Amino acid sequence: MNLILWLLSSTVVIGNIEGVISPITANYVQRVIDKAEEKEAEAIVFLLDTPGGLMDAMREIVKDELNSNITIIIYVYPSGASDASAGVFLTYAAHIAAMTPGTNLGAAHPVAISPQGIGGGEEKKADDTMMEKATEDAAAYLRGIAKKRNRNIEWAEKAVRESVSATAEEALELGIIDLVVSSVDELLEKIHGRKVELPGGVKKLDTKNAERENLPMNFREEFLKLISNPNIAYILFIVGIYGLIFEIRSPGAIIPGVLGALCIILAFYSFSVLPINYAGVALIILGIAMFVMEVLTPTYGPLTIGGIVSMSIGSIMLINTDATFLQISKPLIFAAVGTTAAFFIFALGAVIKAMKNKPTTGKEGLTGAIGKAVSDINSKGGKVFVRGEYWNAVANKKIKIDTEVEVVEVNGLTVKVKKKEV
Repeated sequence: MNLILWLLSSTVVIGNIEGVISPITANYVQRVIDKAEEKEAEAIVFLLDTPGGLMDAMREIVKDELNSNITIIIYVYPSGASDASAGVFLTYAAHIAAMTPGTNLGAAHPVAISPQGIGGGEEKKADDTMMEKATEDAAAYLRGIAKKRNRNIEWAEKAVRESVSATAEEALELGIIDLVVSSVDELLEKIHGRKVELPGGVKKLDTKNAERENLPMNFREEFLKLISNPNIAYILFIVGIYGLIFEIRSPGAIIPGVLGALCIILAFYSFSVLPINYAGVALIILGIAMFVMEVLTPTYGPLTIGGIVSMSIGSIMLINTDATFLQISKPLIFAAVGTTAAFFIFALGAVIKAMKNKPTTGKEGLTGAIGKAVSDINSKGGKVFVRGEYWNAVANKKIKIDTEVEVVEVNGLTVKVKKKEV
């Protein structure tokens, strides 16, 4: 009997949408939906906790939700989780939307993809116009979703235009969500028997005793999500530049070059999924180039100041959006700029200075060394004591014993000397 019940039981797939919504998130959601369709699952529950994300990625997920043949349930969970900005669109697009007590949703106003007002005048007007168009587009998009899913259209408009937010209980009262529940168990029990409209027709849910299958992000998705973090992308870029510079300074070291190239490639992958301002990239590279030039041709100030200013401005403007959750940490920028300046000015500067210093060993090290004649020296020969060693010596002009001499040239085991000038 138990075996029959097990064979007849339905399956609910559990996924997680956590953190910034990005192209990696969109690919993950698509994979979960595909897997659920293969398994003929009863429903998919996405546990949601997000500060928002990129509009393009959000639209991809919304399209998947609206066209899914599997019931999509968005559950804002756990307590303390947030469903902000792009996450609101995902919640509105779900077949069933639920929240746990102590969560909130809202503030869906689009943020600028380029800093506003930098140039002032006409440039600021153009930015304001683009922002207004983006707001109108987002409002119309969410209104359309709300109408299709029979959710609160008026509140959707306010969430985009006025950045309003609501608690779980308020959202339920306003008709934004369908349920407020404390756990996945309670959620599945309460939606049991509910009818959901899918592209293929109306489906009655059977979730009360459903088997659950968790489908978290795999290693590849977790790794790509990690390096897509703006702070990680920035660190990879800076470390990559260090590695390439080390390889150039010490050809054949191999490891710095390999690690540098790998970090640069990973950084540019991250840049491809983030709203990057490539003028910022250029300014960072210019700043580091100034530090290198300061080391090679010391200007004792101007190039160092220029490098610090260029790298700082480039780092601040690297991420091309006003969204705070996509910005590079200011302490990280200060640490990276300060460390880079100190490294190039002191550490690398000391290495290059040492490479330029006159050798102190071997034949080259003896040239210019001061010693003492231990016998009379002439063109035919003699002996000197230099740096703790006795050497055969010759001189163009006769030099008397006990006279201080300077080594002019080294030929095999014989040094050519001259009388030390006072």
